[in-house]
Formats: sequence, C-alpha cells, structure tokens
Amino acid sequence: MQQQVLRMGRRIGIAIVGGVVILAGIVLSVPLVPGPGLLVILLGLAILSLEFERPRVWVARLKAKGVQLKRWTVSRRSGSEKD
Repeated sequence: MQQQVLRMGRRIGIAIVGGVVILAGIVLSVPLVPGPGLLVILLGLAILSLEFERPRVWVARLKAKGVQLKRWTVSRRSGSEKD
C-alpha cells in the first residue's frame, strides 16, 4: 500500500514538474520573451518521459530526427568542402 502511494506521488510530482517546464518553454517561445523556448519544451518532455509512455515515444522520435539532421549537416559540410 505504501509503495503504491509513493509511486503515485512520484508520478504526480513528475507530471507537475514536467508540465511547468513545458509551460515555461511555451512562454519563452513567445517573441516578446527572449529565451531558448524549444530547448525548455524538450527538457519538459524528457522529464515527463521518465514516468509516462507517450512523451517517451516523442522524445525517441525527436532524438532520431536529431541524428538524421546531424548526419545530413555533416554530409552537406563535407560535400561543400570538396567544391
């Protein structure tokens, strides 16, 4: 019983912290407020992915897209140096 309460408390804590971080990222994304909004949103998703499946899937997809973008950028850079 006590483990279930602790587990539920952890889930609620992670949901609150992750949600607040995502909201902060959204606020930072508004042009009037300077800051790294997208990175903060990604950080919030990473926090939520500690406990919830759907954000874990989103983070995995974003990581895969980031790897693709890195490979594409490196290949473009090495290709342009030959010209």
